[in-house]
Parts: sequence; C-alpha cells; structure tokens
Amino acid sequence: MNAPLTRVAERPKGLVDPANAHKMFRLARYQPSVALAPYLDHYWLVEWDLRGKPAYTQRTLPYPCVNLVFDAGRTAIFGVVRGAFDYTLAGKGHVLGLRFRPGAFRNLLGRSVHTITDRTVSLGDVFGDDPAEVERRVLDAGDDAGMIAMAEAFLSPHLHTADPKVERLHDILALASGDPLLTRVEQLAERAGLGMRTLQQMFSEYVGVSPKWVIRRYRLQEAADRLACGESLDLAGLAQTLGYYDQAHFTQDFHKLVGRPPQSYRRHSSGA
Repeated sequence: MNAPLTRVAERPKGLVDPANAHKMFRLARYQPSVALAPYLDHYWLVEWDLRGKPAYTQRTLPYPCVNLVFDAGRTAIFGVVRGAFDYTLAGKGHVLGLRFRPGAFRNLLGRSVHTITDRTVSLGDVFGDDPAEVERRVLDAGDDAGMIAMAEAFLSPHLHTADPKVERLHDILALASGDPLLTRVEQLAERAGLGMRTLQQMFSEYVGVSPKWVIRRYRLQEAADRLACGESLDLAGLAQTLGYYDQAHFTQDFHKLVGRPPQSYRRHSSGA
C-alpha cells in the first residue's frame, strides 16, 4: 500500500490564465517524502480529458528549477527554461513532474546546471536507466500515489549526499523572492553576504541562470499572479517597483513572457 500523499498548501503560481486552465485539466501538487525533501520541491501532476474537444495550449512561467517529467513518449529532464513554456494538451492523458529544488540537480548531473539551461536531456544520459521502461512503470502505476511511489523508487538509488550549498541557495532565493523591493543583484549579494562574482558563479553552476534573471522572473511572476486575480494595480508604479526604468519596458517584457500586455491580461483573466 502506498504512503498517503500530502498536498502542497500554497496556491500555485506560474500558470497563465489560471481560471481557464483549471477548466481544462486537473493540477495536483504533492510534497515529497522526508527522504527526498532535500532534493525535491514537490511533485506536480497534470491530467486531462479533451476527447471530442479542441486541443488546448497552456503557457507556464517556469521557476529556476530543473524538472524531471514523465510524459508518454516525451519523458525527459528539463533544464531551466528562460522563456515561457507552452504545452499543448490533446485527447486524454496525464503527466507527472518532479520539480527539483534549485541547485539540487547539480550533483546528479555531474556538471554545471547551466549546461542544460533551455535544453532537455534524456533520463538515460544522466541516470543510465532505460527511459522507456522507467516511463512505463511510472505512468502505468495507476493513481497519483502509485505514480509518485514508482518515481521515488526510481530516483532514490541515484541520490547522493545532500549538498550544503543547496540550503545556502534556498536561503538566498528566499531573499530574492520574499522582498518585492529587492530588484538589483547588488542588493541580493549584499544581503547574502557574498561578493558579486561569487554569487554569479554560484547561480551559473547550481541554478543555471543569472541572479538578475531570477530576480526579474520572480517579480514578473508576482505581477502576473496579481493581475490574474483581478487586482487593480497602478502599472506605472508596478513597473517602478519591479525595477524597470519605465512602464514601456515592463509592458514589453510582460507581453513577451505572458503573451498579453498587462492591461489586456488583467481584463482577460477577470472576464471583464
């Protein structure tokens, strides 16, 4: 019998147009077991049934994390995606993802995580296992608990001793995500008690992207989430808070990432 699952309590962020997304598929997120908690943020599972309906493309704003995704015929390890990630759902199916904590994939990969940024890597290249066989065991395990149990059984033998730098990174990223007034790398380096060069090298080696990218991504995700919830925000003030020189540059970056300019996204998401 599989161990009971514990859902992630926090509301998910990063889904573009979340109100419509939840009409098209089921999203569930679960905490990892105690043994895997030093390595994984959480499991995420998407299940859909669009038979007889048009295909649906979901856009996601990724976090600075590596994901191992079990997807029929497309199972792979996904490095950090610097742009938006679009996935088209059609027919009936399900996908299980393992989101690694930032930095935690470095020892499994055996090299700088920057080398797989914006890339996918085969399970066989990293773990030596037959990807098709592992995919079959996980996706055919039945319910959510069964799939997660099979994924943990696959991953556990490959784990090394936890790297203390991952905890250090966790603390630094908490600073970056938790303070909306922190918009510059210099601020983050000072609060972390590190030199700029050391911080840059740590992020490249363990996270795969720059501190500047991480700070800007956190701010844009927060803006998208607040606009999707229908908050009435002063966009010029929001752009300044996010560290942009002017509203035009903020609007340009937001439109490129989300697919709509801020005002349009707020109206569309709220149904106005």
